Amino acid sequence: MDGTTEQAPEEGTFTPAAGDPATTAFVAHRDLLFTVAYEMLGSAADAEDVLQETWLRWSAVGLDRVRDRRAYLVRITTRQALNRLRTVRRRREAYVGPWLPEPLLTSPDVAEDVELAESVSMAMMLVLETLAPTERAVFVLREVFAVEYDEIAAAVGRSPAAVRQIAHRARARVRARRPRVAVGAREARAVADSFRRALEDRDAEAFLALLAPGVTLVGDGGGIRRAAVRPIVGAGQVARFYLGGGLRTEARVTCEPTSVNGGPALAVLLDGALDSVMALRVEEGLVTGLYVVRNPEKLTRVTTPTPLTLR
Repeated sequence: MDGTTEQAPEEGTFTPAAGDPATTAFVAHRDLLFTVAYEMLGSAADAEDVLQETWLRWSAVGLDRVRDRRAYLVRITTRQALNRLRTVRRRREAYVGPWLPEPLLTSPDVAEDVELAESVSMAMMLVLETLAPTERAVFVLREVFAVEYDEIAAAVGRSPAAVRQIAHRARARVRARRPRVAVGAREARAVADSFRRALEDRDAEAFLALLAPGVTLVGDGGGIRRAAVRPIVGAGQVARFYLGGGLRTEARVTCEPTSVNGGPALAVLLDGALDSVMALRVEEGLVTGLYVVRNPEKLTRVTTPTPLTLR
């Protein structure tokens, strides 16, 4: 201990008490392990469970036979996340309405890290959902975290040659669906602020002017809150949904600018209480994607920033 006061961990997070060398190594790489698990699962709750499972296995390992602690921890995390991914995919097949990743409040440095922000963006996370579990693991480890093929092979239980083939196939599938590179963080925030004013003022003309012709709205209520039952495509359709009925309420609607998953977002409040989080995808000065999470079970990580890292 260095005499400083440790900040209490956020509720729902798992961090073992400091002390022994195994714990020190785990804590040093915790943010990286969480990021790996989250990018594979799209759920902070599941990622935290994976970290707890990783710790249990890591604490039983003899450190004297571990050459690269970071690589070994990533390998354990990948295996546990892959096991959980196969389970949650079956659960998501029964999910009511569209499924969106659990939004994470992120700090400004995440938005400024283009590679990290793009890898955890709502748009990219939805693309990753189209991959098979092993494809997703291989793609995330290779393309996002630059893990060597031999190490990926050890993590997913395949030969290096097979992993190369899987990586090639996954890259092709992602490339076909990958959204274009979004604008810089400052421009995105400016568009989000204009969007916020138009939404609060219910200014149909200004609202419509900010939407790209092919904008897509995806809403996630999880069967708990009312949301669009399927994606809505087209500026006119999205404007009609939001201004004509999507926010039909007697409550006072306010929007607070925030940042989730490395991109601009709005926290939508009804009479001061959080109702939903709306993540925006901005390209060439227009909103091309709206990802609205209303499921209250997914809104537990939007008040305190979640540390994310690729290293």
